[in-house]
Amino acid sequence: MTEPEALLTLKNVTKRFPGVVAVDRVSLEVRKGEVHALLGENGAGKTTLVSLLYGLYPPDEGEILWQGRPVRIRSPQEAIRLGIGLVPQHPLLVRAHTVLENLALGMPSGFFFPTRGLEHRIAELTRHYGFRFDPHAPVWQLSEGEKQRVEIVRAMLQGAELLVLDEPTSVLTPQEAQELFKLVRKMRAEGEAVIFISHKLDEVLEVADRISVLRKGRLVGTIPRERADKAELARMMVGRAVSFRRDKPPARPGEAVLELEGVGVRSDRGTPALEGVSLRVRRGEIVGVAGVAGSGQRELVEVVTGLRRPEQGVVRVGGVPPWSRHRPRIGHIPEDRRRQGVAGGLDLAENLILHDYARPPFARGPLLDRRAVYAFAREQIERYRIEPPDPRTPARLLSGGNLQKLILAREFYGDPELIVAVHPTYGLDVGATELVHERLIERSRAGAGVLLVSEDLDEVLALADRVAVLHAGRIVGVAEAGEADRERIGLWMAGVVEA
Repeated sequence: MTEPEALLTLKNVTKRFPGVVAVDRVSLEVRKGEVHALLGENGAGKTTLVSLLYGLYPPDEGEILWQGRPVRIRSPQEAIRLGIGLVPQHPLLVRAHTVLENLALGMPSGFFFPTRGLEHRIAELTRHYGFRFDPHAPVWQLSEGEKQRVEIVRAMLQGAELLVLDEPTSVLTPQEAQELFKLVRKMRAEGEAVIFISHKLDEVLEVADRISVLRKGRLVGTIPRERADKAELARMMVGRAVSFRRDKPPARPGEAVLELEGVGVRSDRGTPALEGVSLRVRRGEIVGVAGVAGSGQRELVEVVTGLRRPEQGVVRVGGVPPWSRHRPRIGHIPEDRRRQGVAGGLDLAENLILHDYARPPFARGPLLDRRAVYAFAREQIERYRIEPPDPRTPARLLSGGNLQKLILAREFYGDPELIVAVHPTYGLDVGATELVHERLIERSRAGAGVLLVSEDLDEVLALADRVAVLHAGRIVGVAEAGEADRERIGLWMAGVVEA
């Protein structure tokens, strides 16, 4: 049996940035009619490789071949003309415009009537792939899954023969993820190729035909799905064995450290964001809040951490409002690591003491004790495996995974009584995810209350002692971890509630 023809081939492709080789002599091929998964730790080179394919960067060395012919991809427009389509992790759509208007952007059409003729083509594609969305609906009304389908339709309208899906299930419910997998299989059956980038090994093993693993910019290997398992893929990614078991001692909940009663908040647009939310987190337990993006998670976190005051209801942390000077310490792991989590211009050591710079052992009168600061930083860098290990490295130079480790080290120091962890492993590789999960379990069993807010249902089910589901600003269901049924919680996330 002959192997399918190669659609895309990379030969010894290299890309350097100042001080780092992001992609180092990578050679691989993507065949027609296959789903080719791309795995790797944060900073392994996946994003850079995709950027080379989509014309965002030129390679410094090596060759890219399209259907056996050498090509130079100097812009996204050239990638699209070749037949390469990219569905980004976060949809790049204009919220105020309709679906039809968004799809017209960048399409060759008349100046005065850019949507003329598109509607029929969109209807054909959506019918063919089994999509459901209203082309006349404004984008802000769509769910995250619907927005992703719009991006896929855009790529198909542009004639994509190779579709690059970058972390495609990170904002989807389990049901929406299964719908996406059906689409991927349909595309494969029709001879199209898919590059599937994900940090979820179960998904990769479910949909991929072959799996390529990058580590520190180099290709470790490419293996067929039949010969792959989670343990082997994880070892290839991080260079060591990774445990997928979460040995979580039983919770022994104490008194409530966080209490919300009938909390109501309006969004920045003036629409209800939280309505009548009541929830308790006790010391020594992890309470997971599951929900698709835009269900009120951001406003809930702002209320709990004291960044926003509710318009109705009561919020108490340790018996006092979270904006009180007398509240217990709150460890806050924010959603936006770069803008909310660190001061990019400060170095690692300075970021690690942002909460405590005026206290011993870091303060000596009005001055910082630099020796104590950097000794502490070196201890935390080793404990949390932060790369690069130099405490004088500016935080802005760290990868997403290492930024998250830096934030964990800072927020867990001083034994906070409440930890608010928002999407704590979003986009992280298996090694960084393992460390984050270990530290959250460790802190909760030491007596802290943990509020875990995540769109990753697998993560919530793995860590939480109780699961609350937030939909359209309301708590629509709460289940003990042992009784949490994945299908039922997925339906709650989609707003389907039992009568």
